[in-house]
Amino acid sequence: MVRYILIGTGILAILPAALLALWLLGPLFTSTVVCEDFPVAARAFVPDDMTCEEVETRMTEAAIDDREVDESMRAMSPTVAVNAVKAAGNFRGADSFHKGSGNAVIYELAPGQRILRLETFKVTNGPDLRVLLANTPAPESHSDLEEAGYEELGKLKGNIGSQNYNIPDTLDLADVQSVVIYCKPFRVVFSVAPLAKSE
Repeated sequence: MVRYILIGTGILAILPAALLALWLLGPLFTSTVVCEDFPVAARAFVPDDMTCEEVETRMTEAAIDDREVDESMRAMSPTVAVNAVKAAGNFRGADSFHKGSGNAVIYELAPGQRILRLETFKVTNGPDLRVLLANTPAPESHSDLEEAGYEELGKLKGNIGSQNYNIPDTLDLADVQSVVIYCKPFRVVFSVAPLAKSE
């Protein structure tokens, strides 16, 4: 009888640890794919015959194009005023295990209405990943983020795919230097996109 009690107690002791390990390690073996459309602003026009993939490609090209703005660029479809792109950068991995790729673009859709858009995005999955705007270009650790300062935009919606995050209108973009994918439980940087500001 004592033996069965000890076995039952052992199982009850191991169960919470096993559930915690599953929550922490489970995301490493799964992926969540997100495909949010670009939030079309009142001053944007998307032709009816244009697919979501074509819109995505055109917006990405406009975001990373560093040429001087000319009238032919303003005539591109979908047309979003070129000055709507406030900053853009490419994700890179934090180390050999935590990898990231894709684009981070900050758009101003209207006065006071700004979003961060992750495009063609992919990152190593993990537990409770968060999206941060950091006041440093290349944070490597929790202490780097704490020292420089950051704004959390919310929980990462998916480790793969295009997605949008609202930026508070009180946040001064002049201080923001990178987008960071951050694991809150372990306080680990998974991926960083240093941002280049648009003029």
